[in-house]
Amino acid sequence: MLGLTVRWSLADAPDGVEQRLAAYVAETSHARFTGMSGLRFKTWRQVPGEWFEGCYVFASSEAREEFQRTFTEGAAESPGSQIIGSPPILVEACDIVAIAEGWDGFVASPRFADQADDGG
Repeated sequence: MLGLTVRWSLADAPDGVEQRLAAYVAETSHARFTGMSGLRFKTWRQVPGEWFEGCYVFASSEAREEFQRTFTEGAAESPGSQIIGSPPILVEACDIVAIAEGWDGFVASPRFADQADDGG
């Protein structure tokens, strides 16, 4: 499978950016990628004060290449860049070696609370 990682630095981002990013994902971005043709799944990850990233897994090299090309062309103007105040520091294609689904299963959600028992 074919992956793509897009990462922004949060080192110089404004205070509260993590909450604004989480709200953007829940209110807008999650719906944009749910059901997207050519995309198997996307995850959004962050380490507060350090980085925020989107991790994509595509069904074909054509889908990944097209997304990477169009994203890269407008990366500085993307919603993530606008919220953070700077463009991504990394846009990197990769191979997904394997995926395992645990006993508790996969949960798709636009937002996870900070509780250990809810999958977040």
